[in-house]
Amino acid sequence: MEKRIFPGMILLVAVLLAPAAVFSGSAAPTEAVPAQLSDQEFWKLVSDSSEHDGTFRSENLVSNEIRFQTIIPALERTAKQGRAYIGVGSEQNFSYIMAVRPSIAFIVDIRRGNLDLHLIYKALFEMSANRADFVSRLFSRKKPEGLNTSSTVTEIFAAIQKAPPDKALYEKNLKEIKSQLMTKHGFGLSKEDLKGIDFVYSSWFEAGPDIQYELTIAVRENNGQLVSPGAFAGAFPTYEELMAATDGAGKNRSYLATESAFEIIKDLESRNLIVPIVGNFAGPKALRAVGVWLKEHQAVVSAFYVSNVEQYLRDDGIWDKFCLNATALPVDGMSIFVRSERGGFKGQRTVSGSGFQLELVPIKPELAACAGRKSSSSK
Repeated sequence: MEKRIFPGMILLVAVLLAPAAVFSGSAAPTEAVPAQLSDQEFWKLVSDSSEHDGTFRSENLVSNEIRFQTIIPALERTAKQGRAYIGVGSEQNFSYIMAVRPSIAFIVDIRRGNLDLHLIYKALFEMSANRADFVSRLFSRKKPEGLNTSSTVTEIFAAIQKAPPDKALYEKNLKEIKSQLMTKHGFGLSKEDLKGIDFVYSSWFEAGPDIQYELTIAVRENNGQLVSPGAFAGAFPTYEELMAATDGAGKNRSYLATESAFEIIKDLESRNLIVPIVGNFAGPKALRAVGVWLKEHQAVVSAFYVSNVEQYLRDDGIWDKFCLNATALPVDGMSIFVRSERGGFKGQRTVSGSGFQLELVPIKPELAACAGRKSSSSK
């Protein structure tokens, strides 16, 4: 039976699991992740680790998990800081990274568009002095007067909502983003990457803070009925709603909640330590390449945010490939999966995507069975 950890059990389980480790000896190895990756090292890591562009059923320009913050208090108590973080998807990763405080983070997603999205974020974090400046650049709206470092995220978004979209500012920002990536950093963006950047940034500009997760293909309901993407229009939480949500106890824990939270992500981005990679979790290269790099740098995975990707891997009959790929990752008894599954909740507006129940699950016990099958098949 799958072993699951819920918030009330986490501290006890963490204590019980702490002695277990995949490394020889009783102590974890000394971390050797560099304080900063050079631009050349960063782009080589991105390029060498990435697989071919894949497809998914949606444009993940923003998360659809309005409950994403509810697991953060438990994540802060459980995840060991200064290790490695792995995640999937868009901006929700920043809030989890802020909670985990890793030495390096990898964002692995099947779509090349997600890499382009995270490159835009990288440029925006580097160019923005504070949260208000960042949100202004994100949606190409003039930064309102009266905001300061103590402004709440609700106040920032309320002010930005009142500012009209500025096409001239959008074009200026887009040019600066590309210059930041290609001229300042020297990244070898392809024509397709540049088109991807245009698509993502124009989508944020056109929809503004009301941008939502968007399905692009028909989906099959539990009753077997095929439902068109248009049936879900407007059903998902907006960017503003995601940022204004809470942890279930009234505290906002998004990456834009405070200046200090924003600065944690800005600092990692500025040191090239949030690395986007194109890859299927069950694919031939991406996760294994991350594992090789982490082992070479004596790093251990602290948290791996898999969202509900495993659902699709199981539907496609390739979950075992993912599990075998994950055995290449350096983990110990403190390493955890952050999972999303369908389930009810209280305290947030009911929208599609709001029913995700999040949980923390120890990685090592789940991978042990995969490692055993791998060992048996090689004999």
